[in-house]
Amino acid sequence: MITLKNVTLRRSAKVLLNAVNATINPGENVGLVGRNGAGKSSLFALLNGSLHEDGGDFYIPTQWRMAQVAQNMPETDEPATDFVVAGDTRLADLEAQLAQAEAADDGMAIAHAYTDLADAGAHDAVPRAQALILGLGFKVSELDKPVNSFSGGWRMRLQLARALMCPSDLLLLDEPTNHLDLDALVWLEAWLKRYEGTMIVISHDREFLDAVTNVTMHIDNAQLTRYGGNYSKFEELRAQQLELQQASFSKQQDKIAHLQKFIARFKAKASKAKQAQSRVKALERMEKIAPVLADADFTFEFKEPLNLPNPMLAITDAAFGYLGDDGVETTILHNVSRSVLAGQRIGILGANGQGKSTLVKTIARTMAPLAGTVTEGKGLSIGYFAQQELDVLRPHENPLEHMVRLARELGPSSRESGREQDLRNFLGTFNFSGDMVKQTVGSMSGGEKARLVLAMIVWQRPNLLLLDEPTNHLDLATREALSMALNEFEGTVMLVSHDRALLRAVCDEFWMVGRGAVGPFDGDLDDYQRYLLDEAKRQRELAKTEAAADSAAAKAAALATAAAPAPVSIAVSASVASAGGQKVPASTDHSAPPARDARDARDQRKQDALARQQQAEKLRPLKRELEKIDQRLAELAAERTALEERLTQALPPAEIADCGRRLKASGDETAALEERWLELSGQLEAAASPSA
Repeated sequence: MITLKNVTLRRSAKVLLNAVNATINPGENVGLVGRNGAGKSSLFALLNGSLHEDGGDFYIPTQWRMAQVAQNMPETDEPATDFVVAGDTRLADLEAQLAQAEAADDGMAIAHAYTDLADAGAHDAVPRAQALILGLGFKVSELDKPVNSFSGGWRMRLQLARALMCPSDLLLLDEPTNHLDLDALVWLEAWLKRYEGTMIVISHDREFLDAVTNVTMHIDNAQLTRYGGNYSKFEELRAQQLELQQASFSKQQDKIAHLQKFIARFKAKASKAKQAQSRVKALERMEKIAPVLADADFTFEFKEPLNLPNPMLAITDAAFGYLGDDGVETTILHNVSRSVLAGQRIGILGANGQGKSTLVKTIARTMAPLAGTVTEGKGLSIGYFAQQELDVLRPHENPLEHMVRLARELGPSSRESGREQDLRNFLGTFNFSGDMVKQTVGSMSGGEKARLVLAMIVWQRPNLLLLDEPTNHLDLATREALSMALNEFEGTVMLVSHDRALLRAVCDEFWMVGRGAVGPFDGDLDDYQRYLLDEAKRQRELAKTEAAADSAAAKAAALATAAAPAPVSIAVSASVASAGGQKVPASTDHSAPPARDARDARDQRKQDALARQQQAEKLRPLKRELEKIDQRLAELAAERTALEERLTQALPPAEIADCGRRLKASGDETAALEERWLELSGQLEAAASPSA
């Protein structure tokens, strides 16, 4: 188990943990929660050995294997599958040992290395890695693409897959859901529920924590408190604890007041002096209960819009997509015709890569429609929260410079004042106080950047909010503040988010983006989760059909090639040539009488027919064997497809290993049959050639 005894942890002069005690038992799934800056990531650094305690004793079993998502952006041309397979550090070590043994020509060491590789799952490493990659939202066609060909968010998904690939006794996950869509998030939840080791996860996603954790550890005021249960249970227990603490504090204050009143009344009387003195001592010995101090929760509000056009905008027969560097248009959404009305709360749903962000960016005017029209209502003012905050922020500028520039762009009529002191005061309401207003954006945390974007949106006083994954770097308190602010906002909200709690709290209708279209979704988030499962199944069936069609076409082409040469011929005394469209004997001896020529032709045809019959009898066993091989290859292809489909699901390690072994056996048999198929096809082709 992991134990902390009177552990003190500092970062510079700040005390993050002060003499804390905690225990984490093997197999527990722990949610680590607390405000941004409370010390969650520093505790992770203590666990992985990159930071040491400043006091007390910390123990973690030395034999435990640890896995953690690397925070650096991978820069490599290595194929995605190979990159994730390399996350299995045990396999990498064993392969290095095998290479050393082979270099030394040590037969015994080579045998041991192969045995260890088999025990470590080398035979099914690739299927396991690909199951992780596909589960996190990648397409089959992307399995062998270079890592550098993906955007930053997708590369971080590969880092997550690499961490899950690593065999571990302790899994540390710091905000694993930040770069995931809802479909990948649902898959990850299912995978983590089956994880057999000890897991500690930092997350600000309430429903995700509820799904995957059974213990919650809360960092607050440099103390680490353990609660049994998931995040919802933690909130309930903590509320009860705070209520009890406040009641005890109030009761103690009443007692203190009573004692002080007695002391003040009787300390001057000689007859009561001894009793008064004893109460003074009792008051001094009393262990004071701290009051429950109301935390300075972050709250904000969107100002009332200056006007509310209705409709806000109308999209008519539009096509949305992008223009490539080569000037070629790529259309993602076709024939879009939708209206956005004042006061609507629209949640935008859709599987990964279907065009949600494309829709939002086009409405936000950062992309132009490829066809059709987007008609805006008079006075439409859009507040756009980009999925990547740096799309609208300048890394080398500070918050105050951002606000000064924004105030100048909007002019004095947009808000009460653009004076520097007013801008400082406004930034202070978003927790940018003191020197923070002069801190460069590039040095800020993700949560601070997100708060700055929210501040800039609030200043603009929009009537239409377009929010593309606004919660990625927000802590739970800030997410709650955003949810409350959106519910009180009088304008229109269009929201893309994988935070199900936010979607449930804010949206009262949903649009579905998928299969190249945008339309209403008649259902709730539970219905949508079922839709995602059905859509994933449909995609797998489509891929299976396409693979089968490609295989059938390839085999048909090969058979056509084998059957293409001239008909089978045998050695005969005469041949038939074509002259002027008529068949005549090849002989040029015109002295033979016509009747004899006719008899010779009939005999020749009989001999040819007999030869063809004999040749057909000779080749029939080869053709029958070829047909059986074709049938078996089709069966093996179906079996492989079924196994690969199973591996896209979260399976126990034993089932994954069994699927891997069966895949390997199927691949070996397929290779042998294909080799035999080529051999038989060669024999048939040789028999059919004129020289045979």
